[in-house]
Amino acid sequence: MDVAKRHELILLSLRRGQRVGVGALAELVGASEMTVRRDLDVLERDGLLRRVRGAAVSMLTGEETPFAARSRQRLEAKRRIGVAVAELLDDGETVVLDGGSTTLEVARRLTDRRLTVLPLSLHSADALRTADQVRLVLPGGDIRPGELAFFGPLTEYAFQVMRFDTMVLGSCGLSARNGVSAHDLAEGAVKKAAVDASARVIAAVDSSKFGRTAFGRVCGAQDIDVLVTDEDAPEDEVSRLRDAGVEVRLV
Repeated sequence: MDVAKRHELILLSLRRGQRVGVGALAELVGASEMTVRRDLDVLERDGLLRRVRGAAVSMLTGEETPFAARSRQRLEAKRRIGVAVAELLDDGETVVLDGGSTTLEVARRLTDRRLTVLPLSLHSADALRTADQVRLVLPGGDIRPGELAFFGPLTEYAFQVMRFDTMVLGSCGLSARNGVSAHDLAEGAVKKAAVDASARVIAAVDSSKFGRTAFGRVCGAQDIDVLVTDEDAPEDEVSRLRDAGVEVRLV
């Protein structure tokens, strides 16, 4: 089992209980206790858990999972989504790239492409900063800690003065009934402005977000042109989204 998968299983296990022993975690991930202790050291440095004698305790609270944790979850599915979304973009396009761990995988597939990209997160900006053919345009504004996402009136203003061919949209929650939603209202307002400023919207959403509705509404399902998700997406939701006119691609 690779490191990313071990970290994902460890964090999921901790969210189900208050305290989990090193031995139990080692059995869960099929690794030695020494390996698990090294994993716990890494996760503790990222603020995702707290080490206690012979065990670990989750530090994840509230509804929104921190970026550092999400970037380790469902990584293979997110990588497949990243590849598929990148293939939908034509060289020469102007692209808004939303913040989030799934859209970061899209950014990593664009480093050899000829595009103009406005990233809504410093994570994606960093992934693209050495890409020779990518014209990187930053929107300005405030930066949300952890997420490193741009937000605020300066960020929203960028979408009053610029127009884009494609918005690659991430999501905290997605359903045919409630559309795309976000936990943070300020981020949601930026996402909505980007959707309104783009001729096409490609949603890059892994199946764990289906059926969820976060606090702030971004847009309706009918505003999505193409949805790229993984094969674990619930069939009933996929069917309803297709009925709403969304082209759904399973990868």
